Amino acid sequence: MFLRNPKSIMRKFLIVMLVLLCAFSVFAKGGKEKNANKIVVGATPEPHAEMLRLIVDDMAKQGYVLEVKEFTDYVTPNDAVESSEIDANFFQHIPYMNSFNTEHGYHLVNAGGIHIEPLALYSSKYKSINDIPKGATIAIPNDPTNEGRALLLLANAGIIALKDMSNLESVPMDISSNPLNLKFREIEAASLPRVLSDVDAAIINGNYAIPAGLNSSKDGLIVENAASPYVNIICVKSGNENKPAVKALVNALQSEKVKSWVSDRYKNGEVVLVF
Repeated sequence: MFLRNPKSIMRKFLIVMLVLLCAFSVFAKGGKEKNANKIVVGATPEPHAEMLRLIVDDMAKQGYVLEVKEFTDYVTPNDAVESSEIDANFFQHIPYMNSFNTEHGYHLVNAGGIHIEPLALYSSKYKSINDIPKGATIAIPNDPTNEGRALLLLANAGIIALKDMSNLESVPMDISSNPLNLKFREIEAASLPRVLSDVDAAIINGNYAIPAGLNSSKDGLIVENAASPYVNIICVKSGNENKPAVKALVNALQSEKVKSWVSDRYKNGEVVLVF
């Protein structure tokens, strides 16, 4: 029986493997190049995700594929940016981001400010702040900065007094005067609209109030004004803020197109642009 040369078989096998390896390398490289201009941005649904979808075509004209990934909480989108699962997020203000960095040891930075969503006190039981009875229960966000922001809203309205008005992370224990003997329920921000009927009033962030059909100018008993320092930003991991795709994203959001859309969509001041 004729036996093939083992060395010849091995040589052919190695050549085939080398060809396949090269092909795989080219394919992988091609895949990387194909996705090089893709930017994935995490956002809470309204108005953030809607704003981002508004500029998908504008980003495409600049050569970027914008993918919008929706989140319904304030923690996961920051975890995703820090781990580089996504490139940026759009849902938070600077005090919250700074607090999150301190608490988690993260490296998140501001790539550009877009708008303010006025925080407001809402009630399904009372039409005026003057109707709020003694001993009423007020639901407030349970994350450090938005909790402090909520208490500052009440303090600026003269409902309570705080030990230190400059402390952006005040908690109920920092209240120095509470004439109405208000009780506070600390609730996850996303759940506040759902518990509104279970409490006397709730202080709700704009991006959760809007989808719930709440209008700060019409329904708010107390409303944060446009001088608020709580500007919603595009957030990225430190070192990525000057990347061309991130710059293009911020520029696309800070556009006349977005101005016009906000003006038409939020006629009652639910969203206030800062550019």
